[in-house]
Amino acid sequence: MFCTVYVLLLLALPADWVAHPLTERLDPRSATWLLTATAATLAAASSAGLLLLALTGLLRTHTAAALGHWSLRVLRNGTPGTGLVSPLAGAALVTAAVATAGTLRCRVRAQRTAAREAARLPTRHGLSVAEDPSAEAFAVPGSTTSAGPGGRVVVSTGMLAALTPEEVSVLVAHERAHLHARHHWFVMTAQLAATANPLLRPLARHVSYTVERWADEEAALATGDRRRVARTIGKAALARQRTAVRTCAPHGVLRLTGPSATAGPVPRRVAALLAPPHRGVRAQPLVPALTTLLVATALLCCADAAHDVHRLLQLAHESTGY
Repeated sequence: MFCTVYVLLLLALPADWVAHPLTERLDPRSATWLLTATAATLAAASSAGLLLLALTGLLRTHTAAALGHWSLRVLRNGTPGTGLVSPLAGAALVTAAVATAGTLRCRVRAQRTAAREAARLPTRHGLSVAEDPSAEAFAVPGSTTSAGPGGRVVVSTGMLAALTPEEVSVLVAHERAHLHARHHWFVMTAQLAATANPLLRPLARHVSYTVERWADEEAALATGDRRRVARTIGKAALARQRTAVRTCAPHGVLRLTGPSATAGPVPRRVAALLAPPHRGVRAQPLVPALTTLLVATALLCCADAAHDVHRLLQLAHESTGY
């Protein structure tokens, strides 16, 4: 009856296998939405599985049976929470909840701190410029400014020195794409899902990659030159690597809050920009279909397990003597 509870805990295992081809065969925007929704759904499904296992362990106690006027014999015969399964499930659920809440709190606090720090930086042509010899450029979500909706684009003096004005405009287009599409919400959702279920960490890494690809494509669309975007991203990544040892601490908190143009596997991103752009999902319908099937399975298993618990309580209530 309760085999679906265990299915909920195992659904995250094939997530990475499905996610990798999805990042390659779908356009970045569709891939980001699909991966983020999948991560959130699977995290909720695994949490529901742990909750049901912990709940069924409580139902097997004399106290719960007496309070609910249920048959203890029916409850013990119909629940899978034997031995240490239920206590371990409860401990895992509490641990995941505490870790997720802590991650959310740290992210929100870092974002607010970064927004305040970015607001203090001097502006130049609509950009917040940090006096830092390390080559950095990133989006800081927060207060709306002329630099973009809902945040600021921060560029270090080291990055400005490493790039030409045309290349800086490409980099800024990339970062503003992050702000326009609010990519930090996708990344945060995936990271919270991975905190709740560590098996989803590969999925969170894929989301971090696809938001960068999404911003790359938006920058290419804005500038009309995919090769220039590819060249700029590669040059910025090399400049960041070359100056990384000289990173200054005061602006370190800014890097914790938003995606960066030099983040992710840069050679893979450059290769994607040099290739023809994606034309949509029709050419590869199998990948999103498998992902949709995975999410649908998680939802059906949750519904089935909840129905099993409800039906068990009905039977236990109708039975006499416990």
